Amino acid sequence: MDPKDLTKEYSNGEVTIVWKSGLCKHAAECVKNNPAVFKPKEKPWINPENSDTEAIVETIKKCPSGALTYYYNK
Repeated sequence: MDPKDLTKEYSNGEVTIVWKSGLCKHAAECVKNNPAVFKPKEKPWINPENSDTEAIVETIKKCPSGALTYYYNK
């Protein structure tokens, strides 16, 4: 497992955030737009339970690299 090319998923029950480390360009748009969820100095660094689904989706749409994506849980 290459630590520079990981895929991790984090869920709040309604939506699952998918993070691909190999695509991340560290633009920090996620941190700027939703610091309650995206905390790069913590582990895990993504905490979707700290925000509502709509805010999470809007933040992910601002990711310029495509490292963050999402899908709705059924």
